[in-house]
Amino acid sequence: MKLCTYREGSALRLGLVRGDEVVDVAASAAQLGVSVPDTMEAVIAQYAEYQSALEAIADKGVAVGKLSDLRLAPPVTRPQKIVCVGLNYRKHAEESKMPIPSSPVYFSKFANSLAAHGDEIAIPPVAREVDYEVELVAVIGRRCRDVAEEEALGAVFGYAVGNDLSARDLQMRASQWLYGKAIDGFAPLGPYIATADEVGDPQRLGLRLYLNGELRQNSSTADMIFSVAQVIADLSRIMTLEPGDLVYTGTPEGVILGREEKVWLKPGDEMACEIDGLGRLENRLVAG
Repeated sequence: MKLCTYREGSALRLGLVRGDEVVDVAASAAQLGVSVPDTMEAVIAQYAEYQSALEAIADKGVAVGKLSDLRLAPPVTRPQKIVCVGLNYRKHAEESKMPIPSSPVYFSKFANSLAAHGDEIAIPPVAREVDYEVELVAVIGRRCRDVAEEEALGAVFGYAVGNDLSARDLQMRASQWLYGKAIDGFAPLGPYIATADEVGDPQRLGLRLYLNGELRQNSSTADMIFSVAQVIADLSRIMTLEPGDLVYTGTPEGVILGREEKVWLKPGDEMACEIDGLGRLENRLVAG
C-alpha cells in the first residue's frame, strides 16, 4: 500500500496512491461506511487496526486526481525525530576521503527541513557549497526501545525516498555537522510512503539521483555498511523510537563532494531521486 499527504487549499488530506491516481481516504471511508483516521500520523500508529479498511478503500474508493496533478506535502509532516546516518555506504565514505566507520555516524534534522515532492527549495545566502544525497528513509511504525536487530524491521511502517541536502562548507566548519544539514527545506521526502510489506527486503533496492537530467548517483542499498535493521536496533539502545519518526539511512557514491571537479548546486538546478518501488522525488532549487 502507498500513502501520501496532499494539500487541498490550506488543509492536509490523507491520500491512498492507486497506480497513478490518488484516493481521498476520509471521503472514501465515509462513502464506504468504514472507519479510518484522516491523518498519516494516526494511520502509522494504528495501521494494523485499520489495514483492512484501507484495503477496501484501495479497492473501491473514488480517485480525486492523478498523483502528478496534486500539490503534495511531505508524507509525514510532524515527526518527533529525524535521525540521519552519515557515511553509511563504503564507496561514499571513500569518495569523501573519510575513514570507514566502525559504528554508525548520526546527526539530526528537524521538521523545518522537510520539503515535499515538487517543492522549490531555497538556498540560503550563507550556503555556498550545496550538495545532494539520495537516501532510503525508514518510517518507524511502532514504539520501540532496545529492539533486537532480528526484530528491528518489524518496527518499520514503511519506506520513502529522501534527499539529504547538505551545505558542505557549513557542514565542515566544525566536527558537528548540524549547521550544514538542518537547513530549512533540506530534507525533501516523498512522494509517498510504501508500506513495509510492499517493499520487502530494504537491502535490495536500487537508488538513483539525476541532476538536470544527468545520472549522478546509481547504486543499491545492498552497499550499506550498516543495514536498516542494524541502524534501528542501534538507535533503540539509547532512545525510544516513536511512530512517524524518520530515519535517513545514508547515501551512496556520486555526490558533488566526491567529484574531481566540484560544481556545487545553484538556483535553477533540478534534482530527481528514485528508489525502486518508492517513486520519484523531484525538487528545484531557488535563491534564498
